[in-house]
Amino acid sequence: MKTPRYCLLAILVPILCCAFCACAANQNTLKNLPSADGSVAGFWLGLWHGMILPITFIVSLFHDGVNIYEVHNNGGWYNFGFLSGALIVLGGGSSAASRNGADE
Repeated sequence: MKTPRYCLLAILVPILCCAFCACAANQNTLKNLPSADGSVAGFWLGLWHGMILPITFIVSLFHDGVNIYEVHNNGGWYNFGFLSGALIVLGGGSSAASRNGADE
């Protein structure tokens, strides 16, 4: 006997809704507030955090005190630096561009 589609749909829809809600962006209430050492992370620290992202992610799996993103930041410039650093280290699509160039 086949499972009716509506039963499968009744199971998948709540799971997908929870997954999409978990990815929703939220306001950073600690933006522009200094951390315990009195500093606010800017572009250069964001660039550094983006560059060490792969290592920090692995360490964060084993230590609760390690985060991959500094919440005490100045907003857009930190985010831009973090994204730029992550793209530098993770490739940023350059491998796909070099593959297309080799085919010609």
